Amino acid sequence: MNKPLIGVVPLVDEAKESWWMLPGYMTGIAQAGGIPLMLPLTSDREALDQLAYGLDGVLFTGGHDVSPSLYGEDVLPACAACSPERDAMEKILLDLVLERDMAAFGICRGIQFVNAALGGTLWQDLPSQRPSAVEHHMQPPYDRAAHRVGIAAGSPLHDLLGADELAVNSYHHQAVKDLAPHLEVMAVSEDGLVEAVRLPEAHFVWAVQWHPEFSWRTDEASRRLFAAFVRAAAETSDLV
Repeated sequence: MNKPLIGVVPLVDEAKESWWMLPGYMTGIAQAGGIPLMLPLTSDREALDQLAYGLDGVLFTGGHDVSPSLYGEDVLPACAACSPERDAMEKILLDLVLERDMAAFGICRGIQFVNAALGGTLWQDLPSQRPSAVEHHMQPPYDRAAHRVGIAAGSPLHDLLGADELAVNSYHHQAVKDLAPHLEVMAVSEDGLVEAVRLPEAHFVWAVQWHPEFSWRTDEASRRLFAAFVRAAAETSDLV
């Protein structure tokens, strides 16, 4: 049986005029049985449409802040660098995911983007807008726990992990503020931030605020997340 092909949204370094990738995104997918493919940075709808026909799933990676223009707000001084190219590309990809009922998984920026693109809003900068004693922007190494999250009983994430709470790593300064209308919360941090969501009406659209790409080698829960995503992508492939 063919392994599912997963398109991975590229990271962007404007200063070096480069697109790049953290190995953990690729190896996390590969160890779960998928084939990761870093996509080109483009907002060409026709090109992405053609690419998507060959994909079984899309991984929305971390990286730049999501532009506040996506959720109708002015940019605050503490908002970090945004990438209009990524915002445009990911909006097209998310539309294609939903149109074709493909599997999608968002990590860090990924949960923020999915929420904003579907009608929610974000905290542009947690330290200045929503200070907390919980460590959301940890120092390396990133494969250790920074805080805990409570997992919603009866959620697919609870079924997957078989646990009421989970110790997670954390490296972000933006977060979900107002939840998008059709999203469902699957996990919440100790200080009340949304940490995992899903789109119930979709085949598999999940997103988490923490970083399984840094912790999959040492953490079973991270491996299960990648496995669930790749398994859903394989199911998408079977339907084509």
